[in-house]
Amino acid sequence: MSQAPHPCNTLELADTPNAVPLARLHTADLLSRWGVPAQAAETVQLLVSELVTNAVQHSHEQGEKTQVSILSSRNTSRTFELTLEMLRDAVRVSVRDGDARPPVLKEVGVEAESGRGIFIVAVMSSNWGHHQAVGIPGKVVWAEVGLLPIGRVDGDERAVRPPGRPPSDEPGIPRAAPADPNLLGRVLVGVREF
Repeated sequence: MSQAPHPCNTLELADTPNAVPLARLHTADLLSRWGVPAQAAETVQLLVSELVTNAVQHSHEQGEKTQVSILSSRNTSRTFELTLEMLRDAVRVSVRDGDARPPVLKEVGVEAESGRGIFIVAVMSSNWGHHQAVGIPGKVVWAEVGLLPIGRVDGDERAVRPPGRPPSDEPGIPRAAPADPNLLGRVLVGVREF
């Protein structure tokens, strides 16, 4: 007898260089078991990569402020948590780290080699945000990836649409097209074809 997977999973990771690939592997395995469609799973893995990378980078920035002698017996590695939740019509990715500073959505030049993480999260997610961690120092940054196919409108959407707004499935009212992650990546990195 097989049991359905639990709709919420939390993984604690150290702020080491292998945290990002481990988080992606864990995410791919979990989403496969949950039956998440391939396109949504790829987007969730991209968001996991960006949010985990930010947690690792900010942890190291904090560590630089409180330098410890090489001979010290104190362990300087820090941990953070990756949580994946299966919602009714989305997958939510949350990363809790020890840095209380909120994420910053910045404009980054074409030639910049970093700083696009939160921009990618904002563009590729259906919803995202952050809040202070409860009961411990730090923050939680979260993002959601919708599971409904683009163009599909269910009864719930029609029921909650604002007054005066036509239903989304009427002719002439375009639905958002899915973002092509490869195209977005080329644009963000500044690859130009002449």
